[in-house]
Amino acid sequence: MKAVAAKEYGGPEVLQLYSAPKPTPEPDEVLIRVRASTVGPANSAMREGRPFPVRFFSGLRRPTSIPGDAFAGEIAAVGKAVTHFTVGDRVFGTTAPESGAHAEYVCVPEDGTLELTPPGVSDAEAAAVADNGLTAMLFLQDVADLQPGQSILVNGASGGIGTFAVQIAAHIGAEVTGVCSTRNVDLVRSLGADAVVDYTTTDVAGTGETYDVIFDAVGKGSFAQFKGMLNPGGLYVTTVPSGRILFNMARTRLVGDRRAVFAATGMKSAGVRRKYLKELRELLDAGEIRSVIGRRYPIAEIVEAHRYVDTGHKRGTAVITLD
Repeated sequence: MKAVAAKEYGGPEVLQLYSAPKPTPEPDEVLIRVRASTVGPANSAMREGRPFPVRFFSGLRRPTSIPGDAFAGEIAAVGKAVTHFTVGDRVFGTTAPESGAHAEYVCVPEDGTLELTPPGVSDAEAAAVADNGLTAMLFLQDVADLQPGQSILVNGASGGIGTFAVQIAAHIGAEVTGVCSTRNVDLVRSLGADAVVDYTTTDVAGTGETYDVIFDAVGKGSFAQFKGMLNPGGLYVTTVPSGRILFNMARTRLVGDRRAVFAATGMKSAGVRRKYLKELRELLDAGEIRSVIGRRYPIAEIVEAHRYVDTGHKRGTAVITLD
């Protein structure tokens, strides 16, 4: 099968396609023919091996596994103990905390993070939900415990995670403010934001507004920058790990009533991820949320996909296809 690999850590150019053995499912696994996956900042971090802790998952000296975790496609084979899925079922999900989705085939446990794809939803759209939708859902519900009537600021509202965060927060019943550039204002408003701040013309910290939750979906801000915008008991949540956020997490547990939080989505239990993926499937099926696909690349253009993501100016989710 075709798969992506890198022999060393570095820029997008270290990635290449190669021929890998097609996996065989264990008795409790399903073999998925991958039709779509995603590329985002987490994939870039794994490719670069930075920050260093990511190497505990991808290899200390060089990458040792096929990258990618979000997938959508159909089941090509099932293990003898599998009872809930059959060959031909369209499915989507994630292999996290493992990887392997940037390949034509991947094996996933039947009781892993896996759901049937709703009718009428494309593989690209489903893969985006399995990646950025699941991340947004976990941060807003499991980490921030966002409640109806609370106010939330989504920094990076037009990006892959941000577009889902706006929709999910609006569905919960929160008062949503999105931060994005001029060209994305209409998009973010269409996703359900009550207010939109154009960061190219307005300093969000100078608006005088305060929030119960600030979700830094792109990790370009800091707790120090946003602390003054938090209501008493407020929460600053970021998707990007750093020494600074870890320090602030420890400090804000002891001092003050405003907290800084980072959580690794892939390290949540399979049960938690499966619970939220099921909720996302229901929202997707009901038309309550939708995927915003920014760019699509065939797997042969994986290097170009990473270069696009590395610019840091993504609109929606970057998807790779494996037809």
